[in-house]
Amino acid sequence: MASDPAGAEAVLERVLAADPRNIGALLLKGDSRTRLGDSRAAIAFYKAALDAASRLSSVPPALQAALGQAQRQIAAFSARYEDELRARLANDIGGVSISPRIAEALDILTGKREVFVQQPQSFYFPGLPQIQYYEREQFDWVSAVEAETEAIREELLAVLAQDGAFRPYVESEPGRPAKQNSMVGDPRWGAWYLWRGGEAVAGQAERCPRTMAALEHAPIPRVTGRSPMALFSRLQPGMHIPAHTGFLNTRLICHLPLVVPAGCRFRVGNETRQWEEGKLLIFDDSMEHEAWNDGSQDRVVLLFEVWRPEISAEDRAALTVMFEYISAYDA
Repeated sequence: MASDPAGAEAVLERVLAADPRNIGALLLKGDSRTRLGDSRAAIAFYKAALDAASRLSSVPPALQAALGQAQRQIAAFSARYEDELRARLANDIGGVSISPRIAEALDILTGKREVFVQQPQSFYFPGLPQIQYYEREQFDWVSAVEAETEAIREELLAVLAQDGAFRPYVESEPGRPAKQNSMVGDPRWGAWYLWRGGEAVAGQAERCPRTMAALEHAPIPRVTGRSPMALFSRLQPGMHIPAHTGFLNTRLICHLPLVVPAGCRFRVGNETRQWEEGKLLIFDDSMEHEAWNDGSQDRVVLLFEVWRPEISAEDRAALTVMFEYISAYDA
């Protein structure tokens, strides 16, 4: 067939017209396109062959080596494509560094990162940008909260000195179906609330006056029966909080890291970051996120919610009415 490329192509076209998922023909078509220098078409045929093979209960031994070669060829083509694209960018934009958004777009294009979008469990507000992390510098209230880090940490340490102060972050709800969550009742991810369900927690909030005062600087939602919500969140050594999404996309979650041992990390969407003590980490929890503490000590953050900055004052007022009705109805 190699001595008569045109004839070989014609034969393969007839075979694939009769049987579009013929793995052998797809592989040979990919090889033919490779020899002709048409890498994009070759990748398409190789991927079609791999997809067809994945649907079989078992792959014939005669095809296994060829399928492995197809995977390697795809990887080689993709690497060359990426190298050439990055070189073109570097050459044509005059040595200017690419933005983080362009870098992420390149990673998504080349398969190094996935695309994640908002997937709130209970309420979706349309038209909001899909942003995983918000930078501290975007908010004028951040510095006032961060300035109280040492005072907040001192109040936390007094709480930690009290045995049994923390409750499991994920708890079962009386009168409701059991949650399908591996973390239900697990004290290794613990919570100590300052605000819960829109009310200051008696016997706890007054023990942390500097923390409560610091929270007043943030644009925290005020929704009867629902918000504010603020707590110390503790993650014990060796713990992994599985990937999950929050309930709303109208808020951002803020972590003020207070105790962060080495070996801790946090993923939102396709980006993983480390907590830094005293520096707020602000993210959209309606996007998939998870956390790890691979260190040897507890990790503790002050966790609270704020309004998303893109939501107008008028919409915040309307959302407050809606959420208060929902909370009253649920009760």
